[in-house]
Amino acid sequence: MTTLTAGALRQPSAAARLLGLLAIALAAIGLSGCGAVNRVPTLQEQAKSAWSEVQNQYQRRADLIPNLVETVKGYAQQEKDVLIGVTEARAKASSVKVDASTVSDPQKFKDYQDAQNQLSGALGRLLVTVERYPDLKSNQNFLALQSQLEGTENRIAVARRDYINAVQAYNTEVRTIPGRWIAAFLYPDAKPMETFSATPNADRPPNVKF
Repeated sequence: MTTLTAGALRQPSAAARLLGLLAIALAAIGLSGCGAVNRVPTLQEQAKSAWSEVQNQYQRRADLIPNLVETVKGYAQQEKDVLIGVTEARAKASSVKVDASTVSDPQKFKDYQDAQNQLSGALGRLLVTVERYPDLKSNQNFLALQSQLEGTENRIAVARRDYINAVQAYNTEVRTIPGRWIAAFLYPDAKPMETFSATPNADRPPNVKF
């Protein structure tokens, strides 16, 4: 007669584990009719798309800065420190490596946000100096850059807002039931995503009117 130890009695049999997995699979199939199974990847893709738009708009701003710096330099070469500050902040922001893992890595995401915030601050200091140069403020090239920059800041604000909303919906889904169960069983790569931390006046774009 075989004697079962207490440890053996506590361990579920292979058949019991198989039945448990089968029950989860059947539950998932049952939920698929109401779209619950597809909700996790759908929200994940929406958040990824929103993140791509954030990157696109920040890149658009970075592309405008060299022309802006050169235009200001033509009228205000004595503002050397401010011009260098913008150029260096842009270089630092552009050097931050961004990939698919950034949105689920707190440190990578923070590095990216910090670099963009530093560039925003340097750019703001540059634009303040423009008030001292009436000729620059009336320059047609500068006026065109002003319009593009203002539009880009608005697009950045909208893109960040859309990303925050998309991540909120996605994170809620993968952290609550049944989304948490579905993600664990069917989408193990569906990790919570990072989002932008609140900053003063983050709900509206910077004022870049001159």
